Amino acid sequence: MSEDITCHLAGPHNAELLIGCDVFDNDVDPAQLAAFLADPGHMLVFAAIGARIAGFASGNIMLHPDKPPAFFINEVGVAEDFQRRGIATTLCEMLLKAARDGGCKGIWLATETDNHAARALYHRLRARETRDIVVYDWDGAMDDPPAGPGTPVEG
Repeated sequence: MSEDITCHLAGPHNAELLIGCDVFDNDVDPAQLAAFLADPGHMLVFAAIGARIAGFASGNIMLHPDKPPAFFINEVGVAEDFQRRGIATTLCEMLLKAARDGGCKGIWLATETDNHAARALYHRLRARETRDIVVYDWDGAMDDPPAGPGTPVEG
């Protein structure tokens, strides 16, 4: 039996569906979710199969005084039992379109060199892989998230 997958742009009308789902690194904080969605520079798309959230992708518009708006894809996650069905690809395509429709001229993200599933996904989406980038962080920004349900990326 084929399962119907639906994809949605998150907003106040459907945000409650994300509370209690298991695709994020940690439990969704309703106040943080409301603040995220209230900021027009933040976007989140999600996939549902029936009443279950199967995956999501999120990002934000980056503004600078001398450049056109750019878009940073912050996170892509698909529940392990729904991987390898094209959900991450569909969600990323949806997020890319929303960013471009919103006037963003550049879209970028970063992933670990050993995250082969993510790198395969971004290659399928025709992203250009760059070299020689060094990442710096403060206050543990690049630390692994605390143990939680986890959101492995579909490959």
